[in-house]
Amino acid sequence: MLIRDAGHRRPVEWGSYPLEALEKDPLVAVAEAETAPLSSDRYAAPSTPLGQVTAQYTDHFRQFCDGEVAVVRAPVGDAQRCSAEVKGAIYYLDASHAGICRVPPSAWLADKVSVSHDYAAVLLVAYGRAPETDNLAYGWLDGASHEIARMRACEIAVSVAGHIRQLGFAARAHLDGDTLVDLDRLSVLAGLTQRTPAGVASAFVGNRFAIAAITTEYPMAVDTALAAQASVTSWRYWLGIGGATSGRERNRRLRRATHLSRYPMEQVKRVDRPTTLIFDDEVPRVPKRANFFARAAFGDLGSKAQQEVRRFAYKHPLTAGMMFPLRCLVPHQDGKVSAHRTNGLDDPVANSLAVRSLSYHLGADLVGICEIPDYAWYSHHLDGSEIVPYHKYAVVMLIDQGFETMEGASGDDWISGCQSMRGYIRGAEIAGIMAEFLRGQGVPARPQTNADSDVLQIPLVLLAGLGELSRIGELVLNPYVGPRFKSVVLTTDLPLAVDRPIDFGLQYFCNHCMKCARECPVNAIPFGPKVMFNGYEIWKPDVERCTSYRVTNQKGSACGRCMKTCPWNRVVSADGSLIHRLGTWLGVNARWLEPLLVPILVFLDDRLGFGKRNPIKRWWMDLEVVDGVCRTPKATNERDLDIRKRVSAEKTPVGYYPANVMPPPGSQEPFKANHKNAIARAAEVETVPGAVARREAGGSTPEHYIPIRQVEGR
Repeated sequence: MLIRDAGHRRPVEWGSYPLEALEKDPLVAVAEAETAPLSSDRYAAPSTPLGQVTAQYTDHFRQFCDGEVAVVRAPVGDAQRCSAEVKGAIYYLDASHAGICRVPPSAWLADKVSVSHDYAAVLLVAYGRAPETDNLAYGWLDGASHEIARMRACEIAVSVAGHIRQLGFAARAHLDGDTLVDLDRLSVLAGLTQRTPAGVASAFVGNRFAIAAITTEYPMAVDTALAAQASVTSWRYWLGIGGATSGRERNRRLRRATHLSRYPMEQVKRVDRPTTLIFDDEVPRVPKRANFFARAAFGDLGSKAQQEVRRFAYKHPLTAGMMFPLRCLVPHQDGKVSAHRTNGLDDPVANSLAVRSLSYHLGADLVGICEIPDYAWYSHHLDGSEIVPYHKYAVVMLIDQGFETMEGASGDDWISGCQSMRGYIRGAEIAGIMAEFLRGQGVPARPQTNADSDVLQIPLVLLAGLGELSRIGELVLNPYVGPRFKSVVLTTDLPLAVDRPIDFGLQYFCNHCMKCARECPVNAIPFGPKVMFNGYEIWKPDVERCTSYRVTNQKGSACGRCMKTCPWNRVVSADGSLIHRLGTWLGVNARWLEPLLVPILVFLDDRLGFGKRNPIKRWWMDLEVVDGVCRTPKATNERDLDIRKRVSAEKTPVGYYPANVMPPPGSQEPFKANHKNAIARAAEVETVPGAVARREAGGSTPEHYIPIRQVEGR
């Protein structure tokens, strides 16, 4: 526990609850198989506004319960390996329980047609916490908790069913209201629940959960049903059996107010301005066409990047299973605002508490609120039409990308793209439901997602007090989850109390730690000092080099190696290692010790092997989707730490693409990037002291901060 927490030795496919410690009884499955099948599904549609909005999102996902199966089967492992992979995927997507069972004839509903699926992967999603009675969200969520859990269960089930179909095996997702099977019976058979007089119940979450299942022909090793009286010993659960999340950690979370995250962000020092120097009046507004993933799609980074960017999000079968549900939400980001404004929404403080509680109930990991500066809005859509700022506030939500899976990965192997998409789909559903609900209350609101955002999210994460800008460059780092997150933003005109930026000493830390730069596969992260770039003080990464590698990576599906190896990528909880808990506490509460502690912590992080792959956490199969078919890839990145690599700013100069060389709004033709010229532009980039001196002397904004507004020669 001093260096590694007990969870370091727990496979992802075991989940965070110690189901393996409960007594099993195979005779329970015999009794279930001999019981007459149910006659029909017993789902009741929600009647509350939030429940109805959530049900709409469930319906968006339901269209992917079934679908086409790949024409060639993937080279998968034996039944045990396949079972571990499916349960690992389900837990990776944040289900509370997961199990595998055979599907007996009695499990098919009597009024439905059964299909030739012999196996079922069953999952439970527990309800979120009910807000305090004096919190506005208490009324919003009343009667909606089951529908929210049902929607989350549906999202997981359709993603995993899509994954299995991509492997070349038929699979169908089932949930309350759209099922061919008795979900309660399957949950008992899969060893997740027990029969009680009131229905089925979990030994850990009672009856506060929703169930979904995936029936399939995919052969998997099955779990054993629980004994009727199986229960967990309280003291063993309290200590965290086998590395499972302990009862004491769950109790710690329950004691916190529902508008607070599981992490004590309220203890972090707040400041009036971000620790990154920003010249607000000089930051240019740029078009969406300037985004480097858009540039890759338009051919700016060459033909190979243009070809690969179209498929890199679909390169792994699980990611492919998630992409269709994610894309289907884009048309619903905009919607009509009710003409009737609900009373009681004028108090900014009360509104902020309610919005936070709702976002955490829906599945966000960290939340902050800020006003939106004009420069945080893109200037133009991809078609060239102008974006006029339209909302005052941003509710910024962070979705953890999953520490355990990242522990098992290299950062740029075949699961790396999935780590991003997991955050994107969760964020899109959370912000989408919140926006649709607020619009129904007469409040303008819009989700700004990875698939379609009118705002640049990095400055909003910074201004909402969720982190500081790091050496990784265009990435904000949080003191409790590090860089291991994806963001989503809800913009709105609902009156809100805003947060202040934070200062936990990251600027000093990153100035004395080069680990992300050292471990970057393409040397896209600078070893040198910060510069002023487009009005920001920043360790400017080489975004062209980074983007090109992420979309054309031939030994993996994307790249997040900087996140994987960052010393701040860790778990800070009652179960976490003492060295990480102590280090975080000192970083937040004992800043005066930084000159002494930072060199020691950076040295120990390497020498203790943090950032290496943990094979116990590796649940996925290395597979690549090519032309709709899964195959064994030609190679896989299997990197570990390279602590002897030479650290040198001269060795790896970065390229700069300031506003005046970004593609103009509406440009549909390739606007070629020239990396040699980008490196040469280092000569015109201001140092931070130089920029401060220029402003103090009354100097004008540099010309390279001014974006071009029409297609022209360079």
